[in-house]
Amino acid sequence: MKLAAIDFKIGLVTAMLVIGFSGLGYRLVDLQVIRHHDLQTRAEHNTKRTISRPPMRGQILDIRGNPLATSIPAKIICADPSLLGDRRADVARALAPVLGTNDTFLFDRLAPHLRRDGKTNGYIVLKRKVPLDTWDAVKKTMSSLSFGVDEKKLKQSEKTFYSNLRTKAVFAEDDEIRVYPNGRLAAHVLGYVANDELQSGLNGIELAFNSKLTGVRGWLRTEIDKQQRELVIYREEAVDPRDGLNVVLTLDAGLQHIAETELVEIMKKHTPVSVSCTIVRPRTGEILAMATMPNFDPNRPGTFPMDALRNRIISDIAEPGSTFKIVVISAGLNEEVVRLTDVFNCEHGHFAYAGKVLHDHESYGDLSVMNIITKSSNIGSAKVGLRLGEQRLYKYMTDFGFGTKTGIPLPGEVSGIVHPVDKWTKVSIAQIPMGQGVAVTPLQMVMAMCAIANHGVLMRPMLVDRLENSDGKIVAKYQPQPVRAVATERAVKDMITALKTVPTKDGTAEKAHMEHFTVAGKTGTAQKVEHGHYASGKYFSSFIGFFPADNPEICISIVIDEPKNGHYGGQTAAPFFKEIADRAANYLNLKPDIEVQPSIDTQPRLVEASNSKRALQNR
Repeated sequence: MKLAAIDFKIGLVTAMLVIGFSGLGYRLVDLQVIRHHDLQTRAEHNTKRTISRPPMRGQILDIRGNPLATSIPAKIICADPSLLGDRRADVARALAPVLGTNDTFLFDRLAPHLRRDGKTNGYIVLKRKVPLDTWDAVKKTMSSLSFGVDEKKLKQSEKTFYSNLRTKAVFAEDDEIRVYPNGRLAAHVLGYVANDELQSGLNGIELAFNSKLTGVRGWLRTEIDKQQRELVIYREEAVDPRDGLNVVLTLDAGLQHIAETELVEIMKKHTPVSVSCTIVRPRTGEILAMATMPNFDPNRPGTFPMDALRNRIISDIAEPGSTFKIVVISAGLNEEVVRLTDVFNCEHGHFAYAGKVLHDHESYGDLSVMNIITKSSNIGSAKVGLRLGEQRLYKYMTDFGFGTKTGIPLPGEVSGIVHPVDKWTKVSIAQIPMGQGVAVTPLQMVMAMCAIANHGVLMRPMLVDRLENSDGKIVAKYQPQPVRAVATERAVKDMITALKTVPTKDGTAEKAHMEHFTVAGKTGTAQKVEHGHYASGKYFSSFIGFFPADNPEICISIVIDEPKNGHYGGQTAAPFFKEIADRAANYLNLKPDIEVQPSIDTQPRLVEASNSKRALQNR
């Protein structure tokens, strides 16, 4: 009997052990075989992280290395709604003033949402581009939240909840803020970026060189502990990001500042619709300054009207007026159909041709070709155009770059309007030489003038000098690009001789005269075209000039849209050309080609360093 009882107990214990081990075995099989993949995925989700490592966007620098656009470290403020419980409203109220928003927005933003797997979403973005000091304030705010509870009386699970809420519910990821440290300076050249994760360029150099500036993301595959700290020994892969390249422009921030401050003065004095200035080095085509107003602050472009964001120097077209006379006179000289000494009857200001009457701003009789430029005679230019002929005039217009884009590396450039000869009217051959019936951009016009200054060679405008990596090593170097020869050196020398008479007391731009430099230039006054007709009392006024005339260092263009208090280019644009030119020459430390010497009567007398005037007098 005792033996049977013992056997029963042994059997019972054995059965229980068998059942227990069977259950344990099943559990092991369930965990390690049946549910292995699912559990492994969950474990990796809890501990393993693939962390994106964004690159820093490259800088945009001026030719002297001054930063015009740069990026500073920032944070993306994120939250895990699953850790907020019923304290969402408290967190929203606490963070709203720190993040500069309202608690209603944050309350809605922090709302939990169920994912497809039935779990609450663990990641939302509260705000991007947050400065580091603001992130420090967020952390301090979260850590100091009390929620009005006595945690000593809480259960352990409740204590854990509040601890996670304060330390894990709101977290941050790396980000950057695009900053333009000089505010509006060169805004239309620089452009701006989108206020999102990618920071894609939306205009200017930021857009044109976006792929170079962006860089390449890196990543980090690793494991973390319960405190979200990396377990470095379990790091699987670490790929460093490759920062974007720096774009070094040909712009000089000093010259850009000079141009923009003078444009402000033009806006004050003449209250135009807009005004633009371009400074170019003729022999290379380098753009040293490019400014237009109204302008904007690229740090906050969304606060400005769309009209202020447009780079009018490349995107706006208008009839050029008398500055276009450099094309027809250069063509006539190059084709040897005229000489500077040839004389044309300018009909005392009224010339009937092809059923139209052309006018001069004054009554001129006989004028030499040189004086046609000096006095800016429309009728004289028209007669040179008639002698040149339609086909040759059209050829020189296109050779000088009109009707096609210049190729400047900026978005938004337009081609202008140059009609083929078969679309011309009978009067076109007489109107085009005076700058009517053709539409150009300010950039096309200044590059055409630069071609004359550059021995007759048209250059492609150059805005980017080189690309550098973050260590300053040159990755790509850009070179000046000649487009084509538009005239012989003989022809452009004669043209320069004529252009030097414009900023004199006998010319249309006496106010462009410089004391220490010989200036060659041309005025322009074009009536605006609106809805297919010339608008009464509305003009584009301009002056384009270069100096020293016989060895040009810089060429400056000023274009004013609808100036008040005068409308001729010699009245409005020429004086500010002189101001910009004087300041630029001093800034660049250019060597004068005119010496100021005292005469016997102690009055200053200008003596030209070159013999160009004497040579002109002897011709």
